Amino acid sequence: MAQIHYGDVTEGSDIPTLEKTPTTRTLVQWAGASGDFFELHYDKEFAKSMGFPNVLVHGRLEAAYLTQLLTDWIGPKGELKKISLQYRGNAFPGEKLLCKGKVTKKYVKDGQNLVEVEIWVENPAGQRITPGTAVVALPSK
Repeated sequence: MAQIHYGDVTEGSDIPTLEKTPTTRTLVQWAGASGDFFELHYDKEFAKSMGFPNVLVHGRLEAAYLTQLLTDWIGPKGELKKISLQYRGNAFPGEKLLCKGKVTKKYVKDGQNLVEVEIWVENPAGQRITPGTAVVALPSK
């Protein structure tokens, strides 16, 4: 994994996109790992009774994808300091989800090279279904 450095980053630059296509198997694995066995994530008839066309991808799985987006980008010497997300839309198994981000601010505080980023999960319709922000610390060269 390549290491990105503070000097390599400019405000307005994009974070490399991470593509994920969760399957129903992914949801079962996530449920087992997380303990989130709410029927909405595995029972299609229950999901339909709640007004959805299919079971839903766990919001926390989307959060994990965004965390991977960030940790892949910052490399082994970077540090994820803060992440904040909102769940504003739904994702369904089999959909290609695009995890994206953009650098919004960079600054030095208390001797740390900090970078603020806007992050989101985008569904196939181009909607930002899980928007958020994060702060990372990056090493100098």
